[in-house]
Amino acid sequence: MNTTNTRLQVMWNRLLAVVEEQGQALIRAAFSPIVRECGDISAGIFDVRGRMLAQAVTGTPGHINTMAEAVKTLCGRYSSSEMKPGDIFLTNDPWIASGHLNDFLLMMPVFHRGNVVGFSACTSHLVDLGGLGMGPEGSDIFDEGLQIPPCKLVDQGQLNALLMDIVKANSREPIANEGDIYALIACCETGAARLADMMVEFGIDTLDSLADYIIETSRRGTIEAISALPKGTWHNVLTVDGYECEIDLHAALTITDDRVLVDFSGTSGLSRKGINVPLNYATAYTVFALRCIIGPDIPNNAGSLAPFHVTGPADCILNAQPPAPVAMRHTLGQMTPDLVYGCLSQALPDAVPAEGASCMYDLPLRHAPEAVSRGGTQFALELVFSGGTGARPSLDGLSATAFPSGVWGSQVETTEAVAPVLITRRELRQDSGGPGRLRGGLGQDIEIRSSTGEDFMLFLSVERIANPAKGRHGGLAGAPGRIRLGPDGPDLPGKGEVRIGGGETLIFQTPGGGGFGPPDERSPVAVRQDVRDELVSARAAQHVHGVKP
Repeated sequence: MNTTNTRLQVMWNRLLAVVEEQGQALIRAAFSPIVRECGDISAGIFDVRGRMLAQAVTGTPGHINTMAEAVKTLCGRYSSSEMKPGDIFLTNDPWIASGHLNDFLLMMPVFHRGNVVGFSACTSHLVDLGGLGMGPEGSDIFDEGLQIPPCKLVDQGQLNALLMDIVKANSREPIANEGDIYALIACCETGAARLADMMVEFGIDTLDSLADYIIETSRRGTIEAISALPKGTWHNVLTVDGYECEIDLHAALTITDDRVLVDFSGTSGLSRKGINVPLNYATAYTVFALRCIIGPDIPNNAGSLAPFHVTGPADCILNAQPPAPVAMRHTLGQMTPDLVYGCLSQALPDAVPAEGASCMYDLPLRHAPEAVSRGGTQFALELVFSGGTGARPSLDGLSATAFPSGVWGSQVETTEAVAPVLITRRELRQDSGGPGRLRGGLGQDIEIRSSTGEDFMLFLSVERIANPAKGRHGGLAGAPGRIRLGPDGPDLPGKGEVRIGGGETLIFQTPGGGGFGPPDERSPVAVRQDVRDELVSARAAQHVHGVKP
């Protein structure tokens, strides 16, 4: 490596530190638990052309990879010659930002010596934006809350107070929304300030040389990884629960010498409910999944993303067009990794994990409509729990782990501190991982009830109830998810609005991951450890619930 490249590599490493500090600023300042506890964010630095140079490690692919394209779109809307120091732009347009209204995308121009040299950007989830709430019940985007087209949130350092008042007036959690927006602003400002400081330290006036080095190095490394793969086209169909009926997701994966193409042709059409997925979000998770296998050691930026292309016919459920309802777009969007892995496993049978729970098992909760008028607590809260991941070619699956979203699970103490609910049980779900030579990860057993005796509402949109995670290469399926009210209550469907009575307990079981390889090939040592783990788990559960072992 020559002296110039060594210097550029040092600056690249420094840039990665900048974006991580940027992301942590957002998490530390956020009000909503889903941001500060679960890390439902993205943060990144972009060059003057809107190309993503670096992203914070903390963040979800749905936020990060949509942000990578959204900044390009905003750069096309606003000329850098018209931007002023202190400007910050905002949108929550699902087809520009992150696929649904609850995610706010901010972009801030970075000035150095009087010129725009790049952009700082970030995304995070706001817990409530009015409408019918964070659930799948909307019939179009207008049911789902407040839409904000691209606009200035901050004009030369002056906050758009009217816009902030509108956001607060259209929310059941106005204080949390205001605080989260200020956290997003702080994130942008931190990234911009640290980038400008870095440029002063290294004595550079533009990012052009660094940007070209980062993008070309990453692009070339990714193409080299693609060139080593088998060439051809492979197909897969993944059947998922859907809302009104089961849905077939189709994918054709084509690998050429220098690119990977994914086509969703054949996929079912739109749902009448809000589980439809804008293509930007489906693309984000599809490409993330492929990059976990293809060149995983190459940093994620515009260069490493460039060789991957995703298409789908308009108004299939993975390419919803406005004004389709998309509030719960993650429900199916996060199933796309299992969809494309079904293709890739045919080309690389020893490199791809079994299917997992995949879809985030989140619980959007809020007060019952009549509660506030009777003196009850007004609240809106989104809890996040995870199932098990699929077993890997050389390792068991991970238990209670979010893949592909990467979000952290909601914490019991934090949840009970911010909303009138009690989590009376949370433990690993015994025997939920799919058997195999490598076992699928375990799901969770969770029980929740009201702490005040008041009813509250739940807006369900989860998968793997009717179609559990399949094993691979002889491995068996993981346990399906299961939701019910009380131990003797009927099973609830995976999607829809549910009232939980003040004296009722919600029992929420997340799915297990599929197994990998025939179960009779599991090593005796691993089987003995499985038995020990189950005994420990059973004794812990008996102790917690007051049952004598």
